[in-house]
Amino acid sequence: MVDPLLVATVVSTLNIAVLAVLTAIWAKNYREFRTPLVLGLLVFGLVLLAENGVAIYFFFSMKMLYAADSTVQSAVAVLRAMQFVALAFLAWATLQ
Repeated sequence: MVDPLLVATVVSTLNIAVLAVLTAIWAKNYREFRTPLVLGLLVFGLVLLAENGVAIYFFFSMKMLYAADSTVQSAVAVLRAMQFVALAFLAWATLQ
């Protein structure tokens, strides 16, 4: 069986990759257009980048917090996967 925290870590890494691309696009667009909407997207991307980075840090450094309950591990993996799906749709919309 696959370790759910490993899955969560891999998906968080994918989220960081998608967010890095999106944030770079939004930063370029903000420099060009200076609209509040694009600034909001840029800040959103930066906050989610930080959140996913912190999540990966905690997966490695505080694994014992998640180890007690496999349900929590599975829930964390599912939430990370749901975030990836949302970011994939956002990336698709941004790149159109």
